[in-house]
Amino acid sequence: MDRKRHYVSIVFMLICILFCVCLIAANVLETKQIAVGPLTLTGGLIVFPISYIINDCVCEVWGYGKARLMIWVGFAMNFFFVIVGAICDIIPGAAYWTNQEGFHAIFGLAPRIAAASFLAFICGSFVNAYVMSKMKISSHGKNFSARAILSTLFGESVDSLIFFPLAFVGVIPLAAIPPLMLWQVILKTAYEIVVLPVTIRVVKALKRYEGEDVYDNGIDYNIMRLFNF
Repeated sequence: MDRKRHYVSIVFMLICILFCVCLIAANVLETKQIAVGPLTLTGGLIVFPISYIINDCVCEVWGYGKARLMIWVGFAMNFFFVIVGAICDIIPGAAYWTNQEGFHAIFGLAPRIAAASFLAFICGSFVNAYVMSKMKISSHGKNFSARAILSTLFGESVDSLIFFPLAFVGVIPLAAIPPLMLWQVILKTAYEIVVLPVTIRVVKALKRYEGEDVYDNGIDYNIMRLFNF
């Protein structure tokens, strides 16, 4: 068996770490509602779109297989963080501890919202990677900007279509959900467009440094084939 094909580079490992940090940070920031002009949004919007940008970079440079591995690693680390935080939230605080309410606001995530968040993340991230991979093959590696924007648009749309109905139907007025979904998709895609010049430079630098520019011809897109890259 060729063991080398299961190895990953240090650069890829560092990018995976950044991906995991973004996901965990987004979980914490989601607990705060922020006002952007007339819009009310969640704080996670500050950092979560970066995970999609990283997903685009990894898929473009190393291919769908490495993106699939990174997505599952991110899911596992985020799940671990949420579970450990929930356990600590349940354990009674010390007699002098006065910040339980604030701690609970961050780590006392309702099971329904947690499940919706994890399912939306997995589906949205894999749709993003799949669209990016397929479009690279069909375009012969051209038009990276258009591919990055469209893959993010598809991924974020799936994420919002899953998360908001599962998390908030019956909790907030039904009529309020579509605008929330729409604005999340618009703003996260706009985020991608704004930082696109940086993304392009990063992708070029990674391809040059790593000597990689993978095309996913013949790859198995089964999301469970973690080490098939």
